[in-house]
Amino acid sequence: MKIVVLAGGTSTERDVSLSTGSMIYKALKGRGHKVVLLDVYLGYEGEVANIFDIEKDFAANFGAIAESNPDIAQIKRLRKGDSDSFFGPNVVDICHKSDIVFLALHGENGEDGKLQAAFDLMGIKYTGTDYTSSALAMDKAISKELFAFYHIPTPNGIHAKKGESFEWTLFPCVVKVCNGGSSVGVSIATSNEEMQGALSNAFTYGSEVVIEQYIKGREFSVGVIDGSALPVIEIAPIDGFYDYKNKYQAGSAVETCPAVLSNELTEEMQKIAEKVYRALRLKTYARMDFMLSEQNEIFCLEANTLPGMTPTSLLPQEAQVIGMDFPGLCEKIIEISLNKYK
Repeated sequence: MKIVVLAGGTSTERDVSLSTGSMIYKALKGRGHKVVLLDVYLGYEGEVANIFDIEKDFAANFGAIAESNPDIAQIKRLRKGDSDSFFGPNVVDICHKSDIVFLALHGENGEDGKLQAAFDLMGIKYTGTDYTSSALAMDKAISKELFAFYHIPTPNGIHAKKGESFEWTLFPCVVKVCNGGSSVGVSIATSNEEMQGALSNAFTYGSEVVIEQYIKGREFSVGVIDGSALPVIEIAPIDGFYDYKNKYQAGSAVETCPAVLSNELTEEMQKIAEKVYRALRLKTYARMDFMLSEQNEIFCLEANTLPGMTPTSLLPQEAQVIGMDFPGLCEKIIEISLNKYK
């Protein structure tokens, strides 16, 4: 099968995407597929006519994840020419030549439905959910409204826009970018003064934020593939909370799968994950993040439509527990993604 793995882009999660893409590329190439790894923004400058037959390691220049999110302005200066297109040179042409595009993108433009809608119009097949559900899941304010409508437990919160007034008196609280990911721009505030600093930080990444109650307890994640929940995984950061550094630097968190929970709590969390999958109209696969309070109350935080597939990522660990290795997981995602087009 001819497969394009599409990574990179211009979001704050660029480094995570490049690592995800590199892992997927190597796994699929090891299974005998003809695979091309592309940075969606920087593109490919070489000959494309027989690109799937070129003997080349496309992952050779894809680096590791830094402790801080990348300088996007610097990345944009790397591209030649003055095109305003999100797609770099030859990206669309190469994607058209493939049997399917494996989306390894994260964050803005890759995970919010824009790219999915563009590919639908171009007739390019891709992995993961469609553009509508991508947009619903990416917007944390809309997600929380749907959670409330479908009686899915989630922390109490409000949606705030830059420059608008609002009232909030519950501390500690969590401030997060409305359309962000990988915990970029996320802060915990214990006072109004700290919240103002958290808002200033979040508004550097977007014009809308979600402020919600802080849930003290344990953090978990549940992957859902084709509507069915995987084993629950617990994430325990060694220091602080599960922020950008703790998510992607090896040794920064202790991850336990299957999580040490009662059968009742495990089944309830898995059922809620599947309910979120349906409520957000998701397809193919996703990963839901949860908090379990000290009173054993389950709260769903959000859904990730293109969960990370890096060396420290959660979904591959969950799949491993049920006997699905990383290459097998990648092929399973392709298999069920192609079912969208039947």
